[in-house]
Amino acid sequence: MGGAIGSAEPGGNTTMGKTDRRGFLKLTAAGAIGAASLTFGGRAATAQDQVTIRYGWWGGTERQQSYTAALEEFEAANPGIKIEKEFADYDAFQERMTTQMAAGDVPEIFWIASPQVLTYEKAGLYRQLDDIPTLDLSDFTEEILETIRINGTLNTMPNGVFVPVIRYNETFAQEDGVEIPTEDSGNWTWESFQQLLIDYTNDNANGRVGSTYNPTHDLTFEAYLRQRGEQLWTEDGQIGFTVDSLAEWFNWWETLREAGATLSVSEQEGVSPDWQLAGDKVLVNFNNSNHIIDDAKAFPDYTFKMRAMPVSEGAVEGHKYLYYPRMAIYQKIAEDKVEAAGSVVNYIINDASFVRTTGLTMGAPINPRVRQEAVEFASDDEKEMLRIVEADAAAQRNPRYEAPAGSNNWRTVMVRTAEEITLGGADIREASQRMIDEVAAEIERAR
Repeated sequence: MGGAIGSAEPGGNTTMGKTDRRGFLKLTAAGAIGAASLTFGGRAATAQDQVTIRYGWWGGTERQQSYTAALEEFEAANPGIKIEKEFADYDAFQERMTTQMAAGDVPEIFWIASPQVLTYEKAGLYRQLDDIPTLDLSDFTEEILETIRINGTLNTMPNGVFVPVIRYNETFAQEDGVEIPTEDSGNWTWESFQQLLIDYTNDNANGRVGSTYNPTHDLTFEAYLRQRGEQLWTEDGQIGFTVDSLAEWFNWWETLREAGATLSVSEQEGVSPDWQLAGDKVLVNFNNSNHIIDDAKAFPDYTFKMRAMPVSEGAVEGHKYLYYPRMAIYQKIAEDKVEAAGSVVNYIINDASFVRTTGLTMGAPINPRVRQEAVEFASDDEKEMLRIVEADAAAQRNPRYEAPAGSNNWRTVMVRTAEEITLGGADIREASQRMIDEVAAEIERAR
């Protein structure tokens, strides 16, 4: 999700090995890439013939490099298409998008921050996708497509999939003789997990702490709500959770913090933990499944594994969900560029060579076939991510709704609320009510 505080979208970057150039050209010659390459009257394309497609995305330096390499591979296989690469870090990307929208100068293909998905839809930024002949959707079942559609229309496409997880330090667990339960163990509830973290903090001989303090992690909070039969957002664009659930969420974390089973706010430099400071001090961290790829690199002497979320007693059926970072084709794209843009999107979602070059920092591939193919070349951390996403993708899932217009700052409000509770001693229920009132008021103003 947004660009701050435990957010999903900035993700990470990977230095995963690039495709061997000679091997790539062999694949190209065999037609593995570039099946939708544009031709001009049966002759090879020239520079004058090229269709130029602007592609806007965000991330760190490693992502810029790996995505640039993958897009250049596409260009080599598709000489009729040139891709202008418009890259920035997350915050700068959002600022640039705002400027480009105002000027009617949006890239033909662009990434979408989760708080903006419905805002951009309301502004008419998305072009329908399922009528583009160069975009092959044959690998996608109707069930998958239905989870992707917005208000019944296929006008965005996920460029990854990830899920909320408990990531734990397997090295610490083995050294300290603790076992992290699995979801099917019958002993993996929020209450039992809370007690495990308290006991671990009190009993391990190495002075390690159970967890980071992380009540502002958005995907985890959403998982907690869905188990209770609530939602982060409703279908009609309202807050989908009650003050009771929000207060109980903060209470769960305060019980841990007051027992000393989390790092202190000062130790982790804020209510949202800094992994570089916390990673060698805690047994577990609440995170997005894709973050293991970059976060594990920060501590190469340790092995990290993941578990699905603890499950509340009496949790409703279908509470699991998949989070989709999305991209779109601009509604005002020139008609003579539509098929070229479709070819680029087709490459990103349907060709395993793309994620072989970029790595999987944006999550598991949305295409189930490509997810399976990626196992063959994925790193150990990427395989762990693919494993846990595949399990959740196979589960029954109730609908999930995107953030409504006006909700952009809800995570900032949640951070401030957590600070009021931990640093200011605010009453949890009163602080929770203030948070809901403030976010609801912002949504109402955007209507």
